[in-house]
Amino acid sequence: MLGAYLLGSFSSAITLSKIMGFADPRSEGSNNPGATNVMRIAGKKAAALTLLGDMLKGFVPVLIASFFLQQPLFIALTGVAAFLGHCYPVYYQFKGGKGVATAIGFILAFDWISGFAVVAIWLIVAKVFKLSSLAALIAFIALPFIYFSLHNDINVSALLLVVTIVLTLRHKENIRRIIKGEEK
Repeated sequence: MLGAYLLGSFSSAITLSKIMGFADPRSEGSNNPGATNVMRIAGKKAAALTLLGDMLKGFVPVLIASFFLQQPLFIALTGVAAFLGHCYPVYYQFKGGKGVATAIGFILAFDWISGFAVVAIWLIVAKVFKLSSLAALIAFIALPFIYFSLHNDINVSALLLVVTIVLTLRHKENIRRIIKGEEK
């Protein structure tokens, strides 16, 4: 879990900004080191690479944990550790991103059916409302219920609810803008 947290703390957006030569995403656009802000300031290629890197931070530790651990709760805790690393990275004074891509990577590796359901909900809501943040919020609000309906596991479902709460708190400014009709 410590390794997952440390990997999650690695910022794809900040690293790519240095490699590709675009502005540090913490100082431009929404000041968020995530794929959506990278798209605003550096374009689709940089955003796609950021998205892939952030998803892999959640996917790889969970995949590795699933080879060594039997208990779904401990495997899920590994994914949560990577997610928390992205949101509160030790390398960047605990100021990280919102965690959507890392959480999606973790869910896809942990339970691919729940993961694909979250991605499908995100895609549908994003297509209808044209708001990435709203799509992420709705998809992750649904996640604990989707997982529970498939596995009847209250412990992991409660842990996924914690992920949803943290992700929602990370989106508080987006929520304010959505309510005011100002979200881009």
